[in-house]
Amino acid sequence: MQIFKNPNYDFVRWRWHALVLSTLVILAGAFIIGTRGLQMGVDFEGGTVVILKFHEPPNVERITAALAGDAIVQRYGPAENNDVMIRVKRVGEELGGDISREVGNIIGSLKAANVASFDEKPVGTQIVGPVVGEQLRRQGLLASVLAMTGILIYIALRFRFTFAVGAVVATLHDLLICLAFLSFFRYDMTLNVIAGLLTITGYSVNDTIVIFDRVRENLRGMRRDDLTTVVNTAVNQTLARTVITAGTTLFSVTALYVFGGEVLEGFAFTMLVGVIAGTYSTVFIASAIAIVLQGRKPLRGRPATTTPAPASTRPSKRRAS
Repeated sequence: MQIFKNPNYDFVRWRWHALVLSTLVILAGAFIIGTRGLQMGVDFEGGTVVILKFHEPPNVERITAALAGDAIVQRYGPAENNDVMIRVKRVGEELGGDISREVGNIIGSLKAANVASFDEKPVGTQIVGPVVGEQLRRQGLLASVLAMTGILIYIALRFRFTFAVGAVVATLHDLLICLAFLSFFRYDMTLNVIAGLLTITGYSVNDTIVIFDRVRENLRGMRRDDLTTVVNTAVNQTLARTVITAGTTLFSVTALYVFGGEVLEGFAFTMLVGVIAGTYSTVFIASAIAIVLQGRKPLRGRPATTTPAPASTRPSKRRAS
């Protein structure tokens, strides 16, 4: 399938613009996380989640006030369903059956405040004890660290050092961009989101390796060209593959985001941002880091230029007399 006919776009020339843009987005995300904190889900902090169906459009402010500001209240699902998700964090001495009493406490507080009529039988509940939440937090962090360590070792063994650093920086870039957008749109950090981040890690590395493999192949026939030209050629040669792969993945993830429901929304959103960031970082960030680190140093394997000997110094054959 031919999408581009002999593409010759100068992607590398925009590397500094891309680095500045990424830095601004990451700094903005870091500022929000530093000021408001990264919103952790009940999976990691422990607590109770109750989903209630109201008979009329709910007033989120009144519900929050009825719970004495001790809960996080937000709309859940399509607006016409009038569902509300109430999350109460309880950490400390509450364990097992004690924390399950929060469901009754929430319903009792809402009935006492007479905020609106709702079904007393919750649409759904989720209860996670503080011990379990702490264990899930440690396991999620350990899984992320082990995945990044394995990727770093693999790339370092397969490619030259500059390529390995570029790929690792691009992968970290994708994770930071995802965290920034999660903080922008106030998504909870849950196990589903962690799964999305780990999936994006593998996706981004695979995309980067495809281009770096083509760079390595081009070095054999473009030994007299600098790394900027070699990388730009490789990106153009793999452009059709990149567009097809990213496009089909985006179609699938978008369908998951639209029709997957609230449970998968965080995972699908993480994948949406990650696929776009991964494709972008492969073309601009990974290549830019490799070029910057290489600098003006000669590429390994480039043959030395030899100057032919002048004609006057060449030995001449004399015919024997």
